[in-house]
Amino acid sequence: MTAFMTGYVHVIDAVNYRIGRVMMWGLFVMMGILLWSSISKTFFLPSLWTLEMAQFAMVTYYIMGGPYSLQMGSNVRMDLFYHTWNDRKKAWFDAFTIFFLLIYLGVLIWGGVGSTAYSLGYWGDAPFSYFWGLITGAEEIGRLERSSTAWRPYAWPIKSIMVLGFFLMLLQAISELFKDIARIRGNEIGVTRT
Repeated sequence: MTAFMTGYVHVIDAVNYRIGRVMMWGLFVMMGILLWSSISKTFFLPSLWTLEMAQFAMVTYYIMGGPYSLQMGSNVRMDLFYHTWNDRKKAWFDAFTIFFLLIYLGVLIWGGVGSTAYSLGYWGDAPFSYFWGLITGAEEIGRLERSSTAWRPYAWPIKSIMVLGFFLMLLQAISELFKDIARIRGNEIGVTRT
């Protein structure tokens, strides 16, 4: 196993592990928002922001916790034959199927970047160059997209979180591929968690 692959696995797993542990508390954030929604509807004027904010919290919880779920192996598998295979055969199968996940995540990132650029007022067909232009000063932020609800929050923060979550999931999927390659070769990449 190359030093690059081992180092990559250690860094990405450590980052996604810490983010995942923080995201576990997101459930309590959602519960707090929904509790406030119930209280305000019962005793006060209903808050406009609670339903959509709970949705944003759920998206953040789900998307940012995805890489942690993949790392812990708690994703859903069709376990009809898989559980009877030895570790090497599982690693071969996982290494093969991870390519489909990588393609899927690439499509999600491509669409997410385009959607985020749209939410920042860009209507062209080159969203990556638009973001590069924002960094270099060649582009400007246009008319910001807002939700069509009564609260009307801006859409770019949640879209940015989604793109970040997809990117972290892509990095974690590559880490899992490296671990599978190590298992196929008869090695194991150990990850220390603190």
